[in-house]
Amino acid sequence: MTEPTVHDPQRARFAPRAAREMAGMFDDVSGRYDWLNRLMTFGQDEAWRVAMWRAIPGDAVVVLDLCTGSGVSTTGLRRPGRTVLGIDVSLRMLQAADAEHGGPGWAPRFSCADGFALPLRDHGVDAITIAFGVRNLRPRAQALAEMLRVLRRGGTLAVLEATAPAPGPVSPLASAWICHGIPLLGRLSPDPSAYAYLSRSIFEFGSGPEFERDLAEAGFTVSGRRSFMFGATRLWTARADERIAADGPPPLQDATRPARSAGIGANAAGAGPVEWRAWAWINAAVAGTLLAALVWGAFAFAKWAPALPLHPWQRSGGWLLLTAGIAIFGFRTLLLSRRAIGPGPRP
Repeated sequence: MTEPTVHDPQRARFAPRAAREMAGMFDDVSGRYDWLNRLMTFGQDEAWRVAMWRAIPGDAVVVLDLCTGSGVSTTGLRRPGRTVLGIDVSLRMLQAADAEHGGPGWAPRFSCADGFALPLRDHGVDAITIAFGVRNLRPRAQALAEMLRVLRRGGTLAVLEATAPAPGPVSPLASAWICHGIPLLGRLSPDPSAYAYLSRSIFEFGSGPEFERDLAEAGFTVSGRRSFMFGATRLWTARADERIAADGPPPLQDATRPARSAGIGANAAGAGPVEWRAWAWINAAVAGTLLAALVWGAFAFAKWAPALPLHPWQRSGGWLLLTAGIAIFGFRTLLLSRRAIGPGPRP
C-alpha cells in the first residue's frame, strides 16, 4: 500500500510555472508586504526603485511593470502621455495596488495575469520594469522569452532583484542576514513560510552572473548594471536585441507636446546638478541618522540585555543584526558623503 502524497508548499513554490502557488503566497502576505520590505532593506528599497525608474527612456510611451505586486514600482513611471501597465498573479496585491495607485487619467492600469502568458500584443511595449520578481519566474528562459515577445525591438528591460552575496569580506554577514534575519522578520507576516521561501529563492537566483547569461541567451544585451548595499541588490538594464526581435505594430502616439517630451526624455536619468547634490546630501543624512540610531541601539542593548529574559541565541542574533547594520550604514554614510562632496553626475 502506497503512502499518501504530502503536499510541500515550499517545494511547490519552486516548481516550474508555479503561478497558482505564487498567487496564494502573495495573497497571504499582501497586508504587510511593503512594510516588511522596508524593514528588510533598511529603508533603501525606494531609492533602488528610483534608480530603476531612471533607467527607462523618457520617450517610452507604453511601459509594463511586471510582477507589480502592490504597485509601488509604478509611481515613478507615471507621466502625461505614457501608459503604465501593472501585471501580477496575485489578485489581493492588485486590489491594494489599484486602491493606492489606480484612478483616472494617466494612472496605471492593473491586470491579473500569468507572466508566462501576458495578455499583450507582440512588440507593443516600449519598456519593461520588474522589481524583486524575476527570481519567482521559473523556468527563467521561458519568462524572458515572453518579455522579449511583448517588448519592441531595441526596447528597454530594467530588472531590480535581491541577489546572493558574492565572495568577499562582507559575504558572511550578508549570508547570515539572508538565512536568519529575513526569516526572523518574516514572523511578523501572516505567512512566515513566505519569507523562508524568500531566503531560499535569493540563493537559488545567484549573485548575478547566472542571470546575465540567461539574458544573453534569451536575446537581450546588457547595457548597464548597478550594485546596492554590498551587492545585496542589483539592477540590470538590458535592450532587446534588434537582430532577434521582429518589428511589431507601431506604438501608441505620445500625447505630450514634442518640446516637453524632449525636455523630459533628454534628462530622464536625473535632475540638474544642484538638485542631484541636494538629493545626495539628503540620502547621506538619512543614512547617517540610521547609523546613529543603530549605534545608540547597540549601547542600549549592551546596557540592558543582561537584565532582559532573552535566550542566548536571541542575544547573539541581536548583536549580529546590530553589528551588520552599523557596518552597512557606516559604509553607506561614508560613500554617500563622498559622493555629495565630489564631482557631479556625468551628463
